[in-house]
Amino acid sequence: MAENDTSQERTEQPTPKRLDDARKKGQVPRSRELTMTLVMLVGDTTLLFIGPRIVEHLAALLRRGFAFDHSLIGREDIIISYFGGQAMTAITMLAPLLIILLLTALLAPATIGGWNFSAQALQPKFERLDPIKGIKRVFGPKGLMELLKTLGKFLVVGIAAAILIYNLSDRFAHLAALDSVPAMAEATSMVAFALIVLSATLLLIAAIDVPFQLYQHTKQMRMTRQEVRDEMKQTEGKPEVKSKIRQLQQEIASRRMMEEVPKADVVVTNPTHFAVALQYQAGQMDAPVVVAKGTDLIAGAIKRVAEEAGVPLLEAPPLARALYHSTDIGQPIPAGLYVAVAEVLSWVYQIRRLPGSAQEPPPPKVDVDETEWVPKRFRGM
Repeated sequence: MAENDTSQERTEQPTPKRLDDARKKGQVPRSRELTMTLVMLVGDTTLLFIGPRIVEHLAALLRRGFAFDHSLIGREDIIISYFGGQAMTAITMLAPLLIILLLTALLAPATIGGWNFSAQALQPKFERLDPIKGIKRVFGPKGLMELLKTLGKFLVVGIAAAILIYNLSDRFAHLAALDSVPAMAEATSMVAFALIVLSATLLLIAAIDVPFQLYQHTKQMRMTRQEVRDEMKQTEGKPEVKSKIRQLQQEIASRRMMEEVPKADVVVTNPTHFAVALQYQAGQMDAPVVVAKGTDLIAGAIKRVAEEAGVPLLEAPPLARALYHSTDIGQPIPAGLYVAVAEVLSWVYQIRRLPGSAQEPPPPKVDVDETEWVPKRFRGM
């Protein structure tokens, strides 16, 4: 029983198929801390460069608003048009910052796990309403990590904020001596700088969170040995199915091969274990081609089909074995067997030229060195 429990532990690394299936369900590693930090850094940096300009334009917008001709207040069409234009001006000024923040929010999650969209992740999961599972999530490793991250962010950001306030206190006091617009621009730059520093401190939290999220994702994706075996069966097919497929493929290949035997010029046999059917078309083939070959039962079937089709049979055991082991079906014979096969084809052509009542010429005695073509264990069969 203990052995069975051990075998069900998720000790195996996730396979590419499992990771791909999880990705389709929206299960990819994500770090909210990294995404939030990148969005804040990019937004604060953008604000640092264009913040003063935005403040100046907003100040001008406010001045135009206060300088509005009050005699036109009763004209509703003008009032609506005026405020609509002011709103569009404000949106146009803020558009670069908003667009940059939007693009960063979309691209930041792709830093780990890649960009992914899954419709399955949008489907409601009612098991999340289970209070027992909710308690486990809160008091589990992930909940503990979230608590530590929150405490860490509080400490890091709090210490950094205290140091910033101490160092910028003189500049804050200097703002009182400036006019309103320069003071607002300076305050915006100071706030943007302070936000960049505070956001940069969060990189420490993100540097801890990213490896943890990658570890947690890999741990969740781990598989039991049984799951790995089941996936292999699904991917590669069950052994009995694969065996049946191979059997069908062999039957189809054998059937096609047998259809080529009647087109052969001669079948060379040994005479029981091997049979090789050869075809040669002068002017169309550079060398004779093996159109069928087989051993034992298949060899017997080749000989029967050849006899029914009137294809000559020649018992030449060394040559039959050499042709079988040296040449695949549909391939020309090797140059080293040209002379031996030429003698066989010459005998076949003599038979074809003789009248039906004439006596057939004796079959040639073909000499082939089997040590060059036939594996040792098949010689003499």
